[in-house]
Amino acid sequence: MTGPRLADRLPETPGAISPDDILARFLDWVVGLGFDLFPAQEEALSALMARRHVVVDTPTGSGKSLVAMALLFKALCEGRTAFYTAPVKALASEQFFRMCDNFGAERVGMLTGDATINPDAPIICCTAEVLANMALRRGAALPVDYVVMDEFHFYADPERGVAWQVPLITLPGTTFLLMSATLGNMAPISEKLERATARPVALISSRVRPVPLEYEYRETRLGVTIDELVGDGRAPVYVVNFTQRDCARLAQSLTSLRLCTRSERKTIFEAVSDFRFDTAYGRQVRRFLSFGIGIHHAGLLPKYRLLVEQLAQLGLLKVIAGTDTLGVGVNVPIRTVLFSQLSKYDGREVAILKVRDFQQIAGRAGRKGFDERGWVVCQAPEHEIDNRRRLEKAQASTRGRSRRQFRKRPPPRGFVPWDESTFRRLIHSPPETLESRFRLGHGMVFDLIMADEAARNDGPHRNFRSIRRLVAACHEPSARKRRLIGQSAELVRSLHRAGIVRMAPSRDNGYRVEADRNLQIEFSMHQDLSLYLISTLELLDPGDPDYHLDLLSLVEAILENPEIVLRQQARKLRGELAARLKARRVPFEERMERLRDVTHPRPLADLIEPTFEEFRRSHPWVPGVGVQPKRVGREVYEDGLSFDEFIGRYGLERSEGVVLRYLSRLFKVLSRGVPDRFKTEAVFDQLRYFHALLIGVDRSLLSEWERLWSLQDD
Repeated sequence: MTGPRLADRLPETPGAISPDDILARFLDWVVGLGFDLFPAQEEALSALMARRHVVVDTPTGSGKSLVAMALLFKALCEGRTAFYTAPVKALASEQFFRMCDNFGAERVGMLTGDATINPDAPIICCTAEVLANMALRRGAALPVDYVVMDEFHFYADPERGVAWQVPLITLPGTTFLLMSATLGNMAPISEKLERATARPVALISSRVRPVPLEYEYRETRLGVTIDELVGDGRAPVYVVNFTQRDCARLAQSLTSLRLCTRSERKTIFEAVSDFRFDTAYGRQVRRFLSFGIGIHHAGLLPKYRLLVEQLAQLGLLKVIAGTDTLGVGVNVPIRTVLFSQLSKYDGREVAILKVRDFQQIAGRAGRKGFDERGWVVCQAPEHEIDNRRRLEKAQASTRGRSRRQFRKRPPPRGFVPWDESTFRRLIHSPPETLESRFRLGHGMVFDLIMADEAARNDGPHRNFRSIRRLVAACHEPSARKRRLIGQSAELVRSLHRAGIVRMAPSRDNGYRVEADRNLQIEFSMHQDLSLYLISTLELLDPGDPDYHLDLLSLVEAILENPEIVLRQQARKLRGELAARLKARRVPFEERMERLRDVTHPRPLADLIEPTFEEFRRSHPWVPGVGVQPKRVGREVYEDGLSFDEFIGRYGLERSEGVVLRYLSRLFKVLSRGVPDRFKTEAVFDQLRYFHALLIGVDRSLLSEWERLWSLQDD
């Protein structure tokens, strides 16, 4: 840490300090940084010190993070607690380290579902879902005085938006700071927050960028465009891809360019000389970095993403081939954002980017304090670029060939065209309106029943009081709220049938709903099909020698598919079968017919598929995708594989992060989502095995936090 630290301006006795004094101390720190506040920042700071909720809708690079720091500083000065929430773990971990630098590692903790560091600290960085789950169980009793909700536009995410809404309606005594560069009209949400907390909301909006942007539409090959941008001094260039495979392919293709001088490559080599590239893909990551090329996507292990971010902040990388994850606020300094395309697969179909998504990513261009302007460049579709080159060649040819015969057709499937007018529309259109995405699930209902149980010690209560309050306060229209109440009753009945909750006699000679007393303290049901898992576990025989393996297969069946892993498993099985059939001289047509039926391993499918169909008939609201039998974690455990051995078996070097994330979710559901009554000693052995494997693969976050704390002790 080379600059001034906010920790040095904390009062000796927290609590005995006025808001004016807190603001004065914070502004003194800002002066030490050597820059002036923008009007929007000044307005936000004044509102926060007056205990108003604040909504900050200003462009990327306009200092929203500094406003967040002010609220967290206020919490420490007053001896209170504060949470910083983010949509992705990468952003939560980045801000975690930034706060450790400014406030001291001993005052900052992190909770992401997979990682827990210093959880009793007064400042906690976490994903939005972590805070939402805590708020459901404890509500107003949760000791959190201030909450920063970064990238608040995720409120409109169809699957995850509920996590951004729950804290707003369950924490009435908390002061909220909601931030994003693409919020749009926030008046309806602000009005609901005012009614829920009886405190005013300050809406602060500005479209003025500290670093203005220039836009350019390119019809040159991608490699040529990148070479020219770097040669024109517009590096670092963030090339936006929408698949992890495209990131790796681009990085590989760019190694043929001379992006760095010899001295620059030497500096990179020295910067990474002590870093451990100790996994299968680590050697490839190191090779890319040696050319001044970084890659950044969810398929990488966290330690490699963190390294790319650190090298970029040091100005050592010329190009970063990344997915759109950098659009959610990860602080990688970029001069130019280059869109390789303007359409992406959104989980259902390929479609043109939403205005909000485009502007979030484009806003990363231009580094305050380094650049006078930033550049946003868009590539024309590849076939259009080829057609233009062919036409130019035809026009230059003396043979006089017609223009028609040189036309190249667009890709046949999964392609949505765009052109320069599409690019201009995305630049100038306002972001889409944020819409409420509130929904109920078994996990939410269970947490709310637990909240009612906790409230019994505080006085009289009613069954389902927390559920009724939550639905009544949510941001859905009245008709939708009535449907949610009916759905919640069905969810409670399902929990009762599964033995998760039971009816207990109450003092008024009636009955109350309470959780099964034998459930472990950390029990949770936040997978969509958690109830199906528990219901089906009853069908397994604990005396069966394969009980623990079959239980593992049931857990895997409710997890989201790691598609790249399943494709590689199927490919390997097809290859092995093809070799056997060929050795037996099976005719080609018969070989092809049999190979078409090969898929990835699907253990217990004969049990899982019919039981799920029966489950769905009595639970019509369950997701349409259904269960998905697979053998990933079971293969790792049953074959006694290390992480690297599994990666090598299927050539998954470029997807190490996908495998790690899947195994982390598997461990979490096995640990918290399976009631202890189903766990035999063999199941606990599985838990110990996966815990050791996960700890051994990547503990970079914990190691970096420990390093920061040790530096302070020195």
